[in-house]
Amino acid sequence: MNTLRINAERLQNNIRDLAMFGLNEVTGGLERTTFTAAELSAREWLRDKLHHLQLQVRVDEAANVWAFRSGDSEAALPVIAFGSHIDTVPNGGKYDGALGVLLALEVMTVLEDNKIATRHPLEWVSFSAEEPNPFGLSTFGSRAISGKLSQKDLAGVHNEQGDLLTDALRLAGGDPDHFEKSRRKPEELAAFLEVHIEQGKRLLARDIPVGIVSAITGIYREEITVIGEANHAGTTLMVDRKDALMGASEIMLAFEAVCRNHPADEVVGTIGKISNEPNAANIIPEKVIFHLEVRGERRSQIQEILEAWSKLALSITDRRGIRLERRLILDQVPEPMDSFVIAVCTEQAQELGHPILQLGSMAGHDATHMASLTKAGMLFVPSLGGKSHCPEEESRIEDIEKVGNVLLQSILALDQQLNR
Repeated sequence: MNTLRINAERLQNNIRDLAMFGLNEVTGGLERTTFTAAELSAREWLRDKLHHLQLQVRVDEAANVWAFRSGDSEAALPVIAFGSHIDTVPNGGKYDGALGVLLALEVMTVLEDNKIATRHPLEWVSFSAEEPNPFGLSTFGSRAISGKLSQKDLAGVHNEQGDLLTDALRLAGGDPDHFEKSRRKPEELAAFLEVHIEQGKRLLARDIPVGIVSAITGIYREEITVIGEANHAGTTLMVDRKDALMGASEIMLAFEAVCRNHPADEVVGTIGKISNEPNAANIIPEKVIFHLEVRGERRSQIQEILEAWSKLALSITDRRGIRLERRLILDQVPEPMDSFVIAVCTEQAQELGHPILQLGSMAGHDATHMASLTKAGMLFVPSLGGKSHCPEEESRIEDIEKVGNVLLQSILALDQQLNR
């Protein structure tokens, strides 16, 4: 089985063909956001490919697409699952998520073409709505099957056009009325593997073709409200001002400085969405609202950032005579990948002669939720220029082929080593 290899030309053709669904001819990016006509057409294209392989294809209640391949063991062994997602961000690229789905398809194709029997059943999966989307529920499919979303979470959810999530889910083949049936039990799964582009420059900078993810980043997000005092922009002396915008600016720069000074490279902080009130040229700003986000491979790293920044923010507000209000939006803990799966992937990459780098994800992925169900692992492909979520997103086929072969051999190795 070690002589088995994926077919890079076939894979490249599939990457090209899938990228036609949702293609924006003007920008060159993809508009294949969750449950749109383009995404539904792409799902149909994938199902046709899976049916051609004689796999058992089904769509679960959360509209995740699954394809099942039987194992040859007499014992009822749990499945080894692998895949990713095909939805994109607006004006996105053709590799994010889709590459993991297509590499999983390629693995299934290689096994079928070579009539390779596995002890464990295998399941290909394309998760619904991994990306942030108009319905506001990212990693939707993987959260559903891991029991982190329930039917009540769907009630009344709609996009800006007023389209209900429940209606969109039905169009994609899901069933909001029996949503909880999409949940998988831990005993059903032996392992899960996901391939994804890195979306950064760490592999590229080191000229390493294979990334093995040690942990999925934790994401902590707050809404920060800075409250000052509105007054006349011309008649209020500088010493008398309680300017919310100037105070917020200083608080933001203090946050950036704390993140830059943290010793861990993979700790990052972002100030995103921002509003200023009353937002007039001749009025001192009274209120500023912004979103603050910290990401880190370990929870302790995130806490270190928050503690250091909180002290600075308090001293700034006291000195300026303004107030700070904080509201938690998200506290997604870092999720380590399984040490056994990491070891298997490492061994297979080494046997294939490919250099590897263990690294944290720095972005959220479906694998973080799969890790609550089973042994989970992720493989990264280098991203040219570190670009992602844009039309310029690109990965070299040579790197993709190497990671694809590591995926193939790792699945076969897991099949032999698990549940003995």
